[in-house]
Amino acid sequence: MSGPLNGLTVIDQTQALAGPYCSMMLGDLGAEVIKLERPGIGDQSRTWGPPFLGDQSSYYLAVNRNKRSVTLNFSQPVGQQILHKLIDKADIFLTNLPRMASLQKNNMDYDTLSAQNPGLIYGSITGYGHTGPRAGQAGYDLAAQGESGTMYLTGEPDGGPMRFPTPIADMTTGMFMLIGILSALHARHASGKGQFIDVSLLESQMTWLENYAGEYFATGENPPRRGSSHPQVVPYEPVEAADGVWFILGVGSDNLWQKFCTLANLGTLQNDARFHTNSERVTNRHLLMPHVRSVIKERPAAAWIDLLQEVGIPAGPIRDVDTALTDPHIQARNFIVELEHPTLGMLKSLATPIHMSGTATSYRRYPPQLGEHTSEILTELGYTQSDISALTTGGVI
Repeated sequence: MSGPLNGLTVIDQTQALAGPYCSMMLGDLGAEVIKLERPGIGDQSRTWGPPFLGDQSSYYLAVNRNKRSVTLNFSQPVGQQILHKLIDKADIFLTNLPRMASLQKNNMDYDTLSAQNPGLIYGSITGYGHTGPRAGQAGYDLAAQGESGTMYLTGEPDGGPMRFPTPIADMTTGMFMLIGILSALHARHASGKGQFIDVSLLESQMTWLENYAGEYFATGENPPRRGSSHPQVVPYEPVEAADGVWFILGVGSDNLWQKFCTLANLGTLQNDARFHTNSERVTNRHLLMPHVRSVIKERPAAAWIDLLQEVGIPAGPIRDVDTALTDPHIQARNFIVELEHPTLGMLKSLATPIHMSGTATSYRRYPPQLGEHTSEILTELGYTQSDISALTTGGVI
């Protein structure tokens, strides 16, 4: 089986995480991805560590499989000429340079490249987008989390704001860019033309406000920080059992509330008008949750999870990373990718979580070493070994 994007070529000039995460998923879906990197330096994430495997950071290795690496200096006209040769045969171009002036200076802006290749889909990932008063300003995952309102809401009610532990703004932006690219590919089937896609870290991260934004629009008031409890569903949060183990309790409907009360022998609460509906439980959560937490401490976590799952109430353990990644279900779903690297041995990473029956994802290439495929790709473009040697001497590649 070949992937759904087999036959498409992606030129990826991005670095760090948002763009590389997007291009990795495009590669997993079958596209040919050519990663453009600065000579002698490469993607900045190559040095983000520890931990390292050899001289490569685990960060870089996690999001750069299914790509070939070419080193290219865009500041030189010859480097720009090579880029344009690549664009001639490309379907998708990805960049995370934030300033339009820099893109224009290097002859890699949308107007220039689309004039050369009208079918090109041009994806631009920036901190704040290419319009508005902050257009062109550099952006980072941490800043997006802070400015989006999501960090303000993250953490315990009596604590300070907290960064989400993974680079969630970068990853979300990469996913939205993927959605935009797939949509543009579909539109190109009808029009024959590509288009410019502008995706920002700030807006992408703000999508995680969805239900909180709805709460604000409905009330005009700032939602409070609620820790791990749900703003609109109660009980729906981690709870601590008799053995000191925390687990997830998700009583997500009035029917489940009735089942929970029966299971936990909470007949008094079951018939209490203050808790009869979810909206009443949300309003009176400060009265309800002490009773729920108290009854949960009557049994160990494993016993509760078995009882709750048996009657259809969502419940489950809170796993550490080791337990999550070695879970038999995850293994059975083939969610751990293994690729042999020529110098680092067997590399493991997380799969793209899309399971397709006819055009499956595939994991064909280990994360490339810096410039590993430069000569190979330049040869494909028609350059001779003598040309490649001259380009190397001139600092172009």
